[in-house]
Amino acid sequence: MAIDFTPMVRERFCRRARTMNSNPDTPQEQQTRQLRSLLQFAFATQYGQSCEFERLLRLDNASLPRAFAEAVPVASYDDLRPYIMRMINGSRNVLWPGRCRSYAQSSGTSGGKTKYIPITDDSLRRNHFAGASDAVAQYLNLVPESRLFSGKALILGGSFATELSRDVMARGTEVGDLSATLIKRINPLANLFRIPSKKVALMPDWEKKLPLIAQAARHANITNLSGVPSWFLVLLRRIMDDAGVSTLQEIWPNLEVFFHGGISFDPYREQYTAITDPKKMHFLETYNASEGFFAVQNDFADRSMLLLMDRDVYYEFIPYTPGQVGRHDPVTVSEIEPGKVYQLIISASNGLWRYDLGDTVLVTSVNPIKIRIAGRTKCYINVFGEEVMQHHADSAMELTCRQTGASVADYTVAPVYAAPGQLGRHQWFAEWTREPADLKEFAALLDSNLQDICADYQAKRGGNIFLDPAEVITVPRGTFDRWLSTTGSGRLGGQRKIPRLSNDRRIADAILAIAGE
Repeated sequence: MAIDFTPMVRERFCRRARTMNSNPDTPQEQQTRQLRSLLQFAFATQYGQSCEFERLLRLDNASLPRAFAEAVPVASYDDLRPYIMRMINGSRNVLWPGRCRSYAQSSGTSGGKTKYIPITDDSLRRNHFAGASDAVAQYLNLVPESRLFSGKALILGGSFATELSRDVMARGTEVGDLSATLIKRINPLANLFRIPSKKVALMPDWEKKLPLIAQAARHANITNLSGVPSWFLVLLRRIMDDAGVSTLQEIWPNLEVFFHGGISFDPYREQYTAITDPKKMHFLETYNASEGFFAVQNDFADRSMLLLMDRDVYYEFIPYTPGQVGRHDPVTVSEIEPGKVYQLIISASNGLWRYDLGDTVLVTSVNPIKIRIAGRTKCYINVFGEEVMQHHADSAMELTCRQTGASVADYTVAPVYAAPGQLGRHQWFAEWTREPADLKEFAALLDSNLQDICADYQAKRGGNIFLDPAEVITVPRGTFDRWLSTTGSGRLGGQRKIPRLSNDRRIADAILAIAGE
């Protein structure tokens, strides 16, 4: 009989959750301390010297945030790329003290060259692993009857693989998926509570790796899942098909939670609900990116996430309007307002200083600070002044699927431009796991729901004066996977993300071409 270790560790985790949920300090006090700590670590680095971190450290807490913003420019990845490439080549003390040997490779979906995000020892220990621990803490605090540590976690991760040549990478440097670094560097004790084995988890060949994971997982006592919702479904469906069952609890009766992140869960929520026992299953969202672990859900009734204020990240926020990136100056946590969308700017122990993540977040609460991921700064449609963002589209799609009994596997949206005698419209391309009974009815309801959710879209749709109703087009299963493979980001287990919204038709036309084949 398996030993349940949950009672032995519960109080330590729950104590941390309670501290997170009711910290007596203000968010600004926490964040100023965090900023000072980061500067103290990095003042002697090349970047710290060029930006006069040592001078900033002599300032009092009240003056520090503004002085930091004046001394250090907001940076895109291209701004930091020369520093990071020197680090990959073996240079020390560039953006962060010492030598960084691990880098998360992010193909991205919206713009150009591959990104290599430094994973320093400090960021690994004080942010990525600490953030994962915080997710467990919040879950155990929410579910007193949990037996999380009576079995194992099924974690689906990537491998080390890069197109960088060895003359660019110093000896001992590793580049690949963030998950590969996390699996390789995890505390050996944690391997007692996870599947697959490290050897299998880091295999680069997915044709060999996937069946080995499925075989090991099917016969294990799995209590929790952790990963990206989209590509995790590939593994789960394979296991269910092999076992001939309709719910995961028929294979794993003690399965109780899915820790998910990386992309919005909204389009996938119904699919996971359909294959799990609602009386036993919980879903906990995390904001865990290559650049850091930033937030975790702490209330099942509220899908927004608590921003992690003391995990080696200093946050700034730029008020966001689609199509007007960079028009506003960043503000601190003390200046943000609930109900508004912001670009997220971070400074962290991976050496990314005032780094523009390219993510937008919707602030839902300021005390404590809670957020929802709104999308990417380049992921919106504003061709006709409708200002539709990803969180609008995800919410409308989820609601419409729920109302009609349909289930979407993936989707993307593009504009159809106005032509003589024809208004513009939005064109939705969808792969289904369960098609709607009436596609035209689904499209009409989706259009109505989006109007209810997005006031700007409703204004442009009013009276069919500026925009025609939305159109929904079904594409064959596998179309999005084939498109991803053409972009270089289609590796299972990697940053597998479909851009939901585009302001042009490049993706839409490529999808149509693949579907036509």
